Amino acid sequence: MEATPSPTGGTSVAIDSDVLVIGGGIAGLTATLAAARAGADVRLVSYKQSTLRNASGLIDILGYLPDSDGPVVDPYAAIPDLPSEHPYRIVGTDTVEEAMALFDDAAANYRGGHTDANALLPTHGGTIKPTARYPASASAGLASDERDVLLVGFEAMTDFDAPRAASHLAAADVPFEVRGVTIRFPGDLRADAKVTRYAKLLDTDGTVTVRGRDRPVREALAERVNPHLEGEERVGFPAVLGDDAAGAVREALAERLGAAVFEVPMGPPSLPGLRLEDALFDALDAAGARFETGNPVVGFDGDGEIEQVYVEKNGAEIPYAADEYVLATGGLVGKGIESERDEVYEPIFGCHIAQPDDRYAWSEHDAFGDHEFARFGVQADAELRPTDAADDVAYENLRAAGSVLGGYDFAAEKSGSGVSIATGYAAGRSAAARVR
Repeated sequence: MEATPSPTGGTSVAIDSDVLVIGGGIAGLTATLAAARAGADVRLVSYKQSTLRNASGLIDILGYLPDSDGPVVDPYAAIPDLPSEHPYRIVGTDTVEEAMALFDDAAANYRGGHTDANALLPTHGGTIKPTARYPASASAGLASDERDVLLVGFEAMTDFDAPRAASHLAAADVPFEVRGVTIRFPGDLRADAKVTRYAKLLDTDGTVTVRGRDRPVREALAERVNPHLEGEERVGFPAVLGDDAAGAVREALAERLGAAVFEVPMGPPSLPGLRLEDALFDALDAAGARFETGNPVVGFDGDGEIEQVYVEKNGAEIPYAADEYVLATGGLVGKGIESERDEVYEPIFGCHIAQPDDRYAWSEHDAFGDHEFARFGVQADAELRPTDAADDVAYENLRAAGSVLGGYDFAAEKSGSGVSIATGYAAGRSAAARVR
């Protein structure tokens, strides 16, 4: 550490590392893990908690190509068909595959790595979603499985209307019969109980009172579902079936129901997302990486190369110095990119973001049109270093990863988590290689 002038006056001691990753989403976590496993001393700083708790827990590489009629079967084979500025084209197909191998190792409770093909999973809205990786808890729910399905919703969880979801799935011409029922979850959970409350109760097989009798909750839940079964071989529940003991919860329910049990991915707050967050932070711990959340990066020193950044803590601006930096702060939704009436900009380093001068060209009249703003983001070179308006590298020791990058529409493509993992991996490995 060395004493450096503070922008608020006086001197501060710079907190040093080989690589400093800014941003705690899946791109930042992957960059940190990749750099740490490559032997670098890595620190992650993030203003907010990981956004994974708001994600479904499904990991998409590429679900749809522009103007395609249906879902992509093999996302790796489709990458060469993407525009040249797409992040996948920048890092290359081999890097995407290596990045997913890193993910598979860190998230051992995920499935889908046995094949290059996308899986098709039902969502809580009753649609079919192509995805590359999915939690083991969802694996019995694959839409390609021909076994009949009973979907079970809970009265207090209005986000999952099981009969409606079943009706939508049936209309999608799935290769199985599907019905939906809504039951009251056993016990006296409040109507506004958090998903973690359901999970904890099922984890511990806690006692609930049903018609004046105390019963283990797993047994009581199975007894409420059993009268609705009409020979279905699979039963799907909203994704609240335990956390630390999720596998044991599913096994206990499956035994009592005589059917395979799976979870249907839900919207935020997402228990599968929280489980994935735990797995990735455990991997960071094992790799020796350091991380901290709750404090924003508010400035930096450097011209052509980042010398240090300033992290705001309790009103003071603390310098953090590193040899290499990774920017993984998110896109327009995550506030890694900001917008005003006449400008879109990256707020920490002022990285260039290409945009039409006419604000009305940022979007289309059709809500589901080809919106320019969906592709707003930092442009980068082959090493993911941000470039300026003349396509020159802005900072030699800065790399960008995840949805802060431009050139792709992750919502339309269903590619958000895959791009984050691939570019996070590439940025982390490249940063680590430069400091060894």
